[in-house]
Amino acid sequence: MLQGQTWIFKNRPRLISTGTVGGPFEAKGNIPEAFDILHDDIWMKQTSFEKAQQTMLEEACQYAIKNSNLSKEQIDFFIGGDLINQMTPTTFTADTIGIPYFGIFSACASSMEGLALAAHMINSDGATHILTGTASHNAATERQFRYPTEYGGQKPPTSQWTVTGAGCGLVAKTGAGPHITSATIGKVVDMGMTDPFHMGGAMAPAAVDTIIAHLRDLQLDVGHYDLIITGDLGHDGRKIALDLLLEKGIAIQAEQFVDCGAVVYRDDQPVLSGGSGTACSAIGIYGHYVQMLKDGTVDRILAVATGALHSPMSVQQKGSIPCIAHAVSLEAGSDAT
Repeated sequence: MLQGQTWIFKNRPRLISTGTVGGPFEAKGNIPEAFDILHDDIWMKQTSFEKAQQTMLEEACQYAIKNSNLSKEQIDFFIGGDLINQMTPTTFTADTIGIPYFGIFSACASSMEGLALAAHMINSDGATHILTGTASHNAATERQFRYPTEYGGQKPPTSQWTVTGAGCGLVAKTGAGPHITSATIGKVVDMGMTDPFHMGGAMAPAAVDTIIAHLRDLQLDVGHYDLIITGDLGHDGRKIALDLLLEKGIAIQAEQFVDCGAVVYRDDQPVLSGGSGTACSAIGIYGHYVQMLKDGTVDRILAVATGALHSPMSVQQKGSIPCIAHAVSLEAGSDAT
């Protein structure tokens, strides 16, 4: 059922398993227990960083399938996307795993776009099992969107560190795992910002717009959720979003409003304003916060992945940075149905 911008999933699809992979820097971070695999080398025995990103996504897919106790042949579709050059790491992964494929792009909001689409298809009897996920690699992303890491360019305090990692979820009609109860599809929000080193500030208004739409569509108070989790606003973007929510009359508690980019790394790691990248929300949600649902630490979360929809070309042409956020609500529930 559609209510405003929000799909309400009457059949309450299940997130029955996840798979998460990280790099050596993430292994030293704040949530190493959130990963199924942690690599000790950023090359991952590949000849390019883009191929290393593909390796991580393949591994995350394999772990999500393994953790579900399903065979690959039982999975109807794979939904995925990433930031790199026409999403080639995801497309090559789709070729490797051999599952019918939907390629999507919402930049760093792709993780929850994929989960929303998977839940909608399952809820409407369009499929029985769907795998969805994304990956990013720090060195590949830096080379495409900013400067190669070996260039050694100095960054401002508002810039963020792209997560080297991958996260996948497997959605099903029935099984054990959290329920997916709704999804709010965001609008493109462009505040005219042009600084590619301040993604958190650019994306914060889009996150706020989607959160407000979600609460309005479902007529919910912000206290309905134990946690509202943004994807990769970082420390600066999170503060901006909190201020914007308060301006809109939504007085959310600071401890209730968390950001994966502000959580994934320790305070003493040199990440400036925090983590970013398509994998940031994917490993945070699938690896850390879903586990909190499973162990009973929280009962309801709203996952709001954020994305900046610019490209190297648009930045070079002095264009602004349009942004988007997609939200998915999940509730605890471990009983098989």
